[in-house]
Order: sequence, then C-alpha cells, then structure tokens
Amino acid sequence: MSQMNRRRALQLLAALGTGGLVAGCGSDAEESSSETLTPVKIGLIAPQSGPGKAIGDELNNGFQLYLDLNGESLGGRRVDLLVADEGDSAKSGQAAVDGLLKQGVLALTGVASSAVMFGIRDTIEQARVPLIGSNASPTSLQSVVYIWRTSYVLDEAGRALGRYLRDELGSNDRVAIILPESAVGVDDVLRGFRQEFGESDPRIADPVTWTSNSPNPSKTAYVSDIGRALAPNPTAVFCFYSGTAASEFIMQLRDAGFQGTIYAPGFLTEGAVLESIRPANDALGIHTALNYSADLNNAANRRFASAYRKKHGVSPTTYAMASYDAAKVLDQAIRLAGDSPTPQQVNLALGRIGQIDSPRGAWQFNQPRTPQQKWYLREVQRDGQVLSNVMVNELATLG
Repeated sequence: MSQMNRRRALQLLAALGTGGLVAGCGSDAEESSSETLTPVKIGLIAPQSGPGKAIGDELNNGFQLYLDLNGESLGGRRVDLLVADEGDSAKSGQAAVDGLLKQGVLALTGVASSAVMFGIRDTIEQARVPLIGSNASPTSLQSVVYIWRTSYVLDEAGRALGRYLRDELGSNDRVAIILPESAVGVDDVLRGFRQEFGESDPRIADPVTWTSNSPNPSKTAYVSDIGRALAPNPTAVFCFYSGTAASEFIMQLRDAGFQGTIYAPGFLTEGAVLESIRPANDALGIHTALNYSADLNNAANRRFASAYRKKHGVSPTTYAMASYDAAKVLDQAIRLAGDSPTPQQVNLALGRIGQIDSPRGAWQFNQPRTPQQKWYLREVQRDGQVLSNVMVNELATLG
C-alpha cells in the first residue's frame, strides 16, 4: 500500500469512530507516516524548582514515557516537546504559557498548581489552544471550552472517603478533621467529605482543627493543633497534606500518641513522602483515596508501571499516570484531527475520543471535561524493604 493510501485508510477509520483502536494498534502505517507528516509542537508546563518540583518531574516523566513507548510521536507525527517552567505563582505560570504560545504549539499540557490554572484560564480560552491539564483541577473551574483535565476534581477524593467512612465506622466512633488553613483545594475536599458522610452526623461533629499551611513546616509546627484535635479521643483522623508537610504531619501525629487509622486524599502518601517518614512504621496502615494505584492489575498499567520502574527505578505516581494519559488523549485527538491539524480541530477531536484504556482503568471525559473514573482505597503496607500504597478496595465511580 502506498504512503498516501495508508494515510487515507487511517483517516477513513478515524471518521468511522475507530481512531482509538488504530491508536492502540501501533500499525506500520503509523510508524512510517510519522517520518513524513509535519511534526507538531506540544508545550508542557511544570514547576522545575521549589516545592512543586517533585510533581513537575513526575508530570514530565509521565508524558515523556508515553513518547518513549510510541516512537516519539503523537497521532503519527513527530513531537517537539517544549518544556516551560511553571514556577510557583500565577505570574510565572502565565509567563510560561505566553512563551509557549509564541512558539506555535498545537496543544499544551501539565500545570501542577490550581493557582496557575486559574491564572492562565482566560489566556487559554482566548488563544483557542487546548490545554490538557494533568494535575491542577479545582472544582470551581467551570464553563471552559479549551481546558481539559486528566487528573481529578478535588472534591472527589473527599467524596470517595466520606461515603466509605460513613458506612465503615461504628456508631460510637469519632473522626478528627485536621486541615491546613487556606490551602488550595482544602475547601473542596472538606465539602465533598462532609456531603457524603452526612453534614449532621455526630461522628464528625467536632470542629475542624486548622493548622499552618507551610510547605516546609518545622518539626513542632503541628504539635499544639494536634493536641487540640486529639483531646476528644477520636478513633480516626481525616486530613489533607502533601509533600514535606505530609511527612511532618504524620510523624508529629504519631509522636502525639495517636494509633488509630489515618484517612486522607492520596497526596498524603504519594511520591517520595513514604521514604521520608521515620520510623517507617509510622506510615503503616494509613488509608488514602486516589484515582490510581501502581499495583492495579490491568494490561495498560502493567505496561506503564513496568516501563516507568525500568526507566526511573521507582513506582509511578498518579501525577505521572495523569500526564501519561494526557499524551495518550492527545495522540488520539491529533490523529482524529486529520492531515493538517489546528489547535481548534484537536480541541473538537478531544470530545470524540470516547473511552480511554488507561493504567488507572478505563475512563472517559464527562461534560465538564474532567474524567469519569474509579476511585480506589489504598493502604500503606510493607513491600520487602520499602513501603508501598496497596490497593485494597474500589470506592466509587465519580465524575
């Protein structure tokens, strides 16, 4: 078959709605066409320094891994991946977007911070260039046309745990809610948790204990707040921390004598957090809700997790997985967009790709352009000499 006929066959299959199937097949036509079709520029926005660097590295790793496994191409076209530093503020994020748009990118991806996502929203919508956000996903980001998200909406982690604990805890149990004041997303998480647990349920009637919101807290930053939260003798703690703050909070909570179960959105034990908790036993038994667990047993995750461990020497996180999926949906959308894809055509195609075969399990975009997906309950367990988040239950399908 000639090169032109191969390309035409792919276009016809895409028009019939089988673009996703073709994308997953890795056909000879796709491999050869990537050498002749016009390359595309994709812009990846991620923090490259400061407290957000660890997440930024994961976003970069996940997207690049998809390119590694797919001939450095998306939609049959070679990709020039342009990485811009998101920084740690809306202003620096805006500068990153402006720079990438000036270089003529076909689409954007990444974005770790919700503050940055809000800050760049109008620029993205006015530029009419699709952004497939792979982390930041505030609940209040609504009525967007060009912003899609492959991660989650922040209230969903609270909803998943609220529903689970409502049925799991006994009638005499009490939950202490401990949260960092003014943290981005904390109100979304708390609202989701209370709505599903039951606003008037006496088991969560104690006032919320608010702590400082420092990304690098001291070794005594939470001591007095934890003391107040534990005074009513709760049987469980619900909290919301990530990164260095998460490891410090866990250690200070255990030092205060709390031996009950800790429940939280998955960020509490995601990434390098578990490695920094000393003694390691302090983390055992923590339960978290997340849309991904590295031990999920499906074909897409076996391929992804194995390749990630081989390249980076550690298990992948939800941040890397969501960025990998961002590359996957762009792969399918660019293919569906035809011979000379424009940002607007790619954006329209994103609404046509249907179900995604993902390491997290199958999911699809809903009307607000966020995933409809499963949420999992994970428990920190010992895996040989290291600690791991192990999936113990499916919680709910949300989105």
